[in-house]
Amino acid sequence: MHTGTVQSELFTRLVQIGRRQGAEDGEPETLYDRHGVLVVRVGDVVVKAHQADRDHGDAFLDRVRLAGVLPDLILGPLGPPLSVDGRTVTLAMFGEPVDPSRELPWEEGARLLAGLHSAPVPADAPAWGRPTRVARLVSRLEDGPAEDAVRRAFATLPAWIRGEEDEPPGRGRRLIHGDWHLGQMVRAPGGRWRLIDIEDLGMGDPAWDLARPAALYSGGVLSPDEWERFLGAYREAGGPAVPPQGDPWAALDVPARSLAIQIAATCVISAGREDRALDGAEQAMVDACVRISAAGDAA
Repeated sequence: MHTGTVQSELFTRLVQIGRRQGAEDGEPETLYDRHGVLVVRVGDVVVKAHQADRDHGDAFLDRVRLAGVLPDLILGPLGPPLSVDGRTVTLAMFGEPVDPSRELPWEEGARLLAGLHSAPVPADAPAWGRPTRVARLVSRLEDGPAEDAVRRAFATLPAWIRGEEDEPPGRGRRLIHGDWHLGQMVRAPGGRWRLIDIEDLGMGDPAWDLARPAALYSGGVLSPDEWERFLGAYREAGGPAVPPQGDPWAALDVPARSLAIQIAATCVISAGREDRALDGAEQAMVDACVRISAAGDAA
């Protein structure tokens, strides 16, 4: 059976689930269809088929429950996950995503993260775990100058991030989103911003939630003004990932380098798959990898 046919059948199944939830109004709409994830909107309900190759066992159920006790911060699933043709499926209320053509809500994102990082940690909160995605992406790189630049930068990361050692004990233990970027925010019913996508929600070092904007700023992709808006709002809201004043980079260096390498690897893989040259922002992230490897191991 062709992939397109499988996706079409899955789309139909998700629409049926949304209809059963009572979302009768509106034409079904595909919101996301990439990386093995299919998200369909049916009226005011969003139905998501999660990646088939991710673990959606007990830890995921713990994350669903954790999101449920944080309604002021997270727009989580409406109930326990469903199993649909071997796929894990969740339902949630629809929220308006960030509009890239308008001023980006950096301050709102920073305040949400500060609130999450400052929330009490339940005794049964699942662990976030190590940042495994960067090693997985680097392992998929082929041969070429850009690929070599990313691999050299990856070699400067601590061994526990490269998957060669256990994570050192005593690292920050706060509630974190685990994969934060502006695409992980929606404006919920009532107009307030909320976090979405809870696959990585858990207990960990909050600096990793600031890592992506820090990496983009370091690579010259995010402007100094936007970075300062984000960092300043996070500090003003009492976010614990960085000191309230002074240099934030002692906390952010390793997470930011890791995300810069992860983003660069993603860019290189995408350009290779599409048989095209890197665009300006993508090349900037590869150039950041060159600077990382030139600086050596600063962990």
